[in-house]
Parts: sequence; C-alpha cells; structure tokens
Amino acid sequence: QVQLRESGGGLVQPGESLRLSCTVSARANTRMIMAWFRQVPGREREFVATMSESGALIEYSGSVKGRFTASRDNAKNMAYLQMNQLRPDDTAAYYCAARTRIPLVVGQSTGAYDHWGQGTQVTVSL
Repeated sequence: QVQLRESGGGLVQPGESLRLSCTVSARANTRMIMAWFRQVPGREREFVATMSESGALIEYSGSVKGRFTASRDNAKNMAYLQMNQLRPDDTAAYYCAARTRIPLVVGQSTGAYDHWGQGTQVTVSL
C-alpha cells in the first residue's frame, strides 16, 4: 500500500516562494511515477508536474513552467515542488500523486495515478 502526505503549504504574498514536500510511505523497492496536481473549489483537478522514476524526465504544465521545479529523492522517499514567483492564480489545494501500475510512464491526467495525498493549501494574496 502507498500513502502520500503533503506538507509545506501556507499563505504567501505574490512574488514569494514556497516549497511543498510529499512524504511517501510504501513497501521497499516500490516503483512509482510521481506527480503534483492542484485544485480550486468548483474546478477540476489540474496537472502541475510529473516525474519519471529516476526524476530525469520532468514535465510541467504551461502555467507553471519556468517558475516551479519538481524533484524527488528516492533514497528519502520524498518528492518536492519548489514554487517561485507565486501569483494569486496559483492559489489552490496542492496534491501529490503516485502511479504504481504498469506501465510506469508519466502522465498528465488524474486517471493516470493510483494514489493521492490529502492535499495542502497554498494561498497567494496581499
């Protein structure tokens, strides 16, 4: 079983930075693709970033590319989302997701992922 827990959300002003963390609990040697999504109430969950098993391949949504950096540390069972130059329209609940079923390929749809965290709120406001 895979469990994901996000942390690091909060209230920041436009232009500031935040780093989100995702703690992964899983059996040793569990292989997975990891991703970040976000959701605003009343809207569908939106893709932010996805990372291959090694982290060598990373894809971003157009709205965050160049401002956000996703990474993972497999030795520590952690994933991260460094968010810079935050804007009010980045305000959302941010979710960590993992795909453990075969094939282990990156994807940008919510249906591509098998496991989800509870989310952490990020609010960008003056």
